[in-house]
Amino acid sequence: MPLQHTAFTAQDHGYMQQALALAGLGLYTTTPNPRVGCVIVRDGVVVGEGWHVRAGEAHAEVHALRQAGEAARGATAYVTLEPCSHHGRTPPCADALLAAGVSRVIAAMQDPNPQVAGRGLARLAAAGIAVASGLLEAQAHELNSGFISRMTRGRPWLRLKLASSLDGRTALPSGESKWITGPAARADVQRWRARSCAMLTGIGTVLADDPQLTVRDLADWSGPVERQPLRVVLDSALRTPPGAALFATPGVLIVTVSGDAARQQALRAAGAELLHLPAASGRIDVPALLAELGARGCNEVTVEAGATLAGSLLRAGLVDELLHYQAPLLLGDPARGLAELSLDSMVQALRPRVAERRMLGDDLRTRLLFTDPLTLETLR
Repeated sequence: MPLQHTAFTAQDHGYMQQALALAGLGLYTTTPNPRVGCVIVRDGVVVGEGWHVRAGEAHAEVHALRQAGEAARGATAYVTLEPCSHHGRTPPCADALLAAGVSRVIAAMQDPNPQVAGRGLARLAAAGIAVASGLLEAQAHELNSGFISRMTRGRPWLRLKLASSLDGRTALPSGESKWITGPAARADVQRWRARSCAMLTGIGTVLADDPQLTVRDLADWSGPVERQPLRVVLDSALRTPPGAALFATPGVLIVTVSGDAARQQALRAAGAELLHLPAASGRIDVPALLAELGARGCNEVTVEAGATLAGSLLRAGLVDELLHYQAPLLLGDPARGLAELSLDSMVQALRPRVAERRMLGDDLRTRLLFTDPLTLETLR
């Protein structure tokens, strides 16, 4: 039987926190796999540690066991996600822990993957190993909210990024918006892009700003950016210019309801993949798009768009998390707003939960949750 949460010691908490920090080292590289860290402790000494770096390579437990060697026998393994019990690209980690002779395994959370879902811990327990789960579970869920969402809801975790002035304006009436926020906030945006599997925007933003939506100047990554997110454009009428900056880097998906063959051919020639997803209303079926991105292995999708698309996603209840960057300047009433919501009463107001506030230079970043990462239940 798993240990009760009250049985976890201060030392257990410390080692699991260390394992979570290791898991975070794979923040930009593990997709579509989850971010996982492992620490192996024997007689109060860390004898092995590791993290999952990228899909197809060794899992965190295997790295830690290799480092521990014979010292793993009789040790405790702290792992941020239940050890896998199935053959994927790599053999089951539960079998590796059994072969190494560990005596105790503590997992922060069970694996939401239906191929595992408790079977890894059950296999270990059946072999006589003491197992437990639930230690720092909330932190583990937040680290892998996208993977959990894809495994349980069939769609990615959707994050909406917005930046505004103190009076909630995103651009001048002319559309000028460079730059509302300062360098520290813009660098932070690059980190959120880097951990995302896809960037989502609307045709209005493409026509107005000609963005690249790629990861650039990632200050906390020692080498070149290994992976660029898929760039996804909602473009009902196929108005994306074939010469748009998006096409400078491969990996552009244009989602449309248009059957215009000439425009389709021009965009394919520019390097785009086209996806036809009409809804009953004649507009793009965004829930169907999210399901498609989930099927492609996308865990996290970040939206950088204007007020029209932002408002549409918020009204539809599709946003899980909101990143709001607020700069200390005033742009005035005629300037453009954050999101088109058109509410009639305060009862209709959206009330996400504040998860974090952080100063980035002179700008304030507020991270708000519409969905609980631990339960995936709505907080609206």
